[in-house]
Amino acid sequence: MPGLAGVPAARSAVSDVDGQRGVLVYRGIRIEELCAKSSFLETASLLLFGRLPAKPDLDRFVEDITRHRRVKYRIIDLLKCLPEQGHPMDALQAAVAALGMFYPGRNVKDIDNNYWSAVRLIAKLPTIVAAYARLRRGDDHISPRDDLSFCENVLYMLSDRVPEKVLSETLDICLILHAEHTMNASTFTGLVTASTLADPYTVVASSIGALKGPLHGGANEEVVQMLREIGTPARVRPYLERKLKANEMIMGFGHRVYKVKDPRATILQGLSERLFKECGTSPLYEVALEVERVAADLLGGKGVYPNVDFYSGIIYDKMGIAIDFFTPMFAMARVAGWLAHWFEQLQENKLFRPDQIYEGEHNRPYVPIEKR
Repeated sequence: MPGLAGVPAARSAVSDVDGQRGVLVYRGIRIEELCAKSSFLETASLLLFGRLPAKPDLDRFVEDITRHRRVKYRIIDLLKCLPEQGHPMDALQAAVAALGMFYPGRNVKDIDNNYWSAVRLIAKLPTIVAAYARLRRGDDHISPRDDLSFCENVLYMLSDRVPEKVLSETLDICLILHAEHTMNASTFTGLVTASTLADPYTVVASSIGALKGPLHGGANEEVVQMLREIGTPARVRPYLERKLKANEMIMGFGHRVYKVKDPRATILQGLSERLFKECGTSPLYEVALEVERVAADLLGGKGVYPNVDFYSGIIYDKMGIAIDFFTPMFAMARVAGWLAHWFEQLQENKLFRPDQIYEGEHNRPYVPIEKR
């Protein structure tokens, strides 16, 4: 089956999607309920350990994350050596791989060490992302502050300002929505790497590589670029008609699983309306609404609807986050899901070794070079 569409690759209790009804659950809890009542770190704990943590457990987890936000100065030096024009996902992948050299975690049967590896990865990814965002502009990186919440700290390290409450709360929900999504390309990539018993930093670095692609996490960058290219609501219909006539993709629309509107897109749309109401509207949002309306007219009968990438980029753009940092923000959240699947993989590990259908020739003779 091309792309392994519909082929189960693993058993999992981490998350589930009903694509026909537009339902997404983490450990059995609907995403709508988590976004309304939970936080990113509580959701990360749920994904990792299979249950909502009791208050002492959550307090300990949050404290552990807080104490491990800082990164070694040599990681900062590494980021300084990378090209300023390089993509932040490449910088993140390099830095995460380097983390494994500072915190060896090769014995993946050591449960205690695995816990601290997960804590470090969740805690340090935002620090790495924010540091590279500033360093490539010629600014000093900003160390994390222990008195700020996880999302307050992310935005503080990016801007050197304690963010307004609406911004940190919005980011928190965005991270919950991006934290996990069953057997997607980056999760599968991580599981293949994990099945070799590679250390968790290598597992996450490989997942970051898969997430970078425009058909996966990089799609939210493409959406904002598309909206900027369209420019105004009046230009939406001719733009989409031209795209469809040329048989080209409309970024942010369609999903391999969902046959209705992605529930994460619905939540993000409501989130963006609240954000724009409190912080001022965005011209991109007006264009996006018209794109969804016209696309429903042109594509509605084909089961193609907005996905999570359609609105997430607009929100990050409003927060002042550079367009090529949208996917690293995605990675900061999805690391929780990758690690949850890694924990599962280790329970009954089996090396991934799929078969193939060979379509080449047999019995070809070797022709000496002078006779070719």
